[in-house]
Amino acid sequence: MDTAQKNITLGTAGHIDHGKTALIKCLTGCDTDRLKAEKERGMSIDLGFAPCTVSSLEVGIVDVPGHENFIKTMVAGATGIDGVIFVIAADDGVMPQTHEHLDILTLLGVRHGIVALTKVDCVEPSRVQKATAEIKDFLVGTFLENAPILPMSSITGQGFDTFYEALKELVDTIEPKKTDGVFRLPVERTFSVKGYGTVVTGIPVAGSVKIGDEVVLFPHNSKGRVKAVQVYKRNSDTAVVGQCAAINVPQWDYKNVERGCTVTLARYFSPEQWYLCKLQVLTNIKSPLKTGAKIKFHTGTSEVLATAYLLQTNRAAAGQTHLVQIRLDRPQRIVAAPGDRFILRSLSPVDTIGGGMIVEAIGGKLKRNQEQVVRDAHDRAAAVPVEKDFVEYCIKTAATHAANEGELSIRTKILPGPLKEILAELSGEGKVISLDSKLFAHRDTIDDVQRKLLDIVAESHRSKPESPGLSVEQLLEASRLRKDVFDGLLRLLTSGGRLVERKHRLALPEHREMFSESERELLMAAESLFKTRPFKPPKFDEVVNAAAAKPEDVQKILKILIEQELLIRVDNDLLFHREAVEQAREMLTSYINKEGGLESVKFKYLLDTTRKFAIPLLDYFDRIGVTRRVGYTRLLRT
Repeated sequence: MDTAQKNITLGTAGHIDHGKTALIKCLTGCDTDRLKAEKERGMSIDLGFAPCTVSSLEVGIVDVPGHENFIKTMVAGATGIDGVIFVIAADDGVMPQTHEHLDILTLLGVRHGIVALTKVDCVEPSRVQKATAEIKDFLVGTFLENAPILPMSSITGQGFDTFYEALKELVDTIEPKKTDGVFRLPVERTFSVKGYGTVVTGIPVAGSVKIGDEVVLFPHNSKGRVKAVQVYKRNSDTAVVGQCAAINVPQWDYKNVERGCTVTLARYFSPEQWYLCKLQVLTNIKSPLKTGAKIKFHTGTSEVLATAYLLQTNRAAAGQTHLVQIRLDRPQRIVAAPGDRFILRSLSPVDTIGGGMIVEAIGGKLKRNQEQVVRDAHDRAAAVPVEKDFVEYCIKTAATHAANEGELSIRTKILPGPLKEILAELSGEGKVISLDSKLFAHRDTIDDVQRKLLDIVAESHRSKPESPGLSVEQLLEASRLRKDVFDGLLRLLTSGGRLVERKHRLALPEHREMFSESERELLMAAESLFKTRPFKPPKFDEVVNAAAAKPEDVQKILKILIEQELLIRVDNDLLFHREAVEQAREMLTSYINKEGGLESVKFKYLLDTTRKFAIPLLDYFDRIGVTRRVGYTRLLRT
C-alpha cells in the first residue's frame, strides 16, 4: 500500500526503562538506540528518530531518554512534537521522571496523546488493573486526562492491535501545523556524508525548505545552500514543519555544528540577549522562583544559562503565572520566535521550575515600575498566540506610528504572502488603514496622530492669524513623524477635507487670514510698490521709507505677502511680485521659442532692467526647471 506523509511527529516520554525504545522498535522495526553506549547500557541517552506508518500515513517518531540526567535531551526532543505516546510500565507505575516528563510536555504545549501501559507480560492481571487506576488518578487535570490507557507488551505483542487502533485515532485527531511560516530547524544531530558534506537533522518547527534554498546557520551566522533533503530517511525535494528531516548544506563544516544550533532563513532572525516570556510555574516546586535567580533556559534544542527577572513581583510561587524577562549569558546561542515554548530549570538541585511561551525578544530590561510598560507587556503576551492579533498589536504599537510590510514580516516572523492576507483581513475589518500600498497604521493610532496634526495647524492659526497656514515642510518638521507616515496621514486628512491646501499652504477649512486695519493698509502699500516696479523691485529699506513704517512691521508684512505667494523670493534679498515673475517667464519662453535660445545679456533688455535684477531671475528660472544654462545661453528645459 502506498503511504502518504503527514507532517506530524509523535514523541515517546516516560521514566527510564519503561519500554519506550522497545515500543518504537515493535511499532516501526527501527532500533532508535544507535549509540554503542546506549546498546551497552540498555538505555537511551540520546534522541532517536524513526519513520512510522500508521494506516496509510507516514509520520515521525522521536524516542527521548527517560533518565533524570538526560532531561535536557528530553526537552530538546519534545520540542516540535505534535502528540505523545506516554509510556508507563505496569510493574513500576508512576515514577519521578513520569511526573517530570508530563510537566515538560504540558509546558511545551503538547495537547494530544495516548498512554501505553507496557510490560504487562511481566505482571499479574490484578497489577495491570491497579496500575491503570493509579494512572487515571495521576492524569486528572492534565491534557492526558481523557487519553486511552492501553495495556500492552512489546515482547509478546499482547494488546498491540488495540494500541495501534488508538494510535491511528491519535494521528487522525492531530491537525498538522501550517507550512507557510518562516523555516526554522533546531539542530538535533549533525554528521558528514562522503560526496555530500555536512548534514543536519531535526524537526522543523516552522515553514518549509527545499533544495536550492539559501539558509543561515546560527550562532555562526554562516550562509549555505541546500543541496539535498531527506524526510523520514527518504530523499525528498522539500521538508516541512513537523517532519523528521535531514538537510545537506555542503558549505558548512559539520565539526562546527552541534545540537542547539538553528537553521533558518536570512533576515528574519538574529541572536538576542533579552526575551520577554510568559511563565507558568509548576505546582510542585519546593521553593518560589526569586527575581534575579540564575537558571537554565531551554528552547528548541538549545540550553543556556540565564537570569530570570520577574516583571511585577520579586518571587513566583508554585502554580502561579507571571511575565518574566530572561537575560541570556550567551545570547548567540538562542534563536527564538514569538510563540516558541521554553522550559526553566534550576541549577542546584537541577529541577524543572516551569515554562511556557516566549513572547518576544526585547532590546533590554523593561522598567517594571512604569505602569504603561507593564500594561504593554501584558498586551503583547495576549496578542502573540494568534497571528492576526500579533500583527495588529505590532502595527498599533509601532514606534513610528505605522509599519511597512517588510518591517512587519521580520518582527512577526510571517512570510510576505500570508502577511498580505492577514493585512487584507485587518483592513477589511477597519482595524488598520493602508497609508500606501505597503504601509499600515492602526485605526486608533491614526485618530490620535491626526488629532495632533490638526492641533499643530490650529495652534499656528491662533499664533499667526494673518498667515494662510503652514507649508508641508513646516508641518512635517513640527510633527516629528517619519516622512512616509506623514505623507500617508496627510493624504487622509486632505482627502477627507479636514485639511485644505491654499496657496501651497495647509490650513483648517474654516480658517481665513485676519489682519488689523493698519496691517491691511501696510499690505496694500507694500504690494502696490512692488507692482509699480515690476522688474526693478524695491529693497527692504525702500519699502520701509515709502510706507513710513517700522522695520519690524514691514518684515512681518513682507513675510505675509510671501506666504500668500504675492511676492516670490528670487534670491536671498531679492523679491519680485508674482505678476512680474509670470510676465518675465512668458517673455523668456516666447523669445527662446522664436530664436532657439537666449544670450543671458539680452534678458535685461527684454525686461528693461539691469543685470542686477535680470541675472537672478534667469538663475531662478533655471532652479525651478523652466530653463537650462549652456555656457552663456539659456535654453528651454525639455
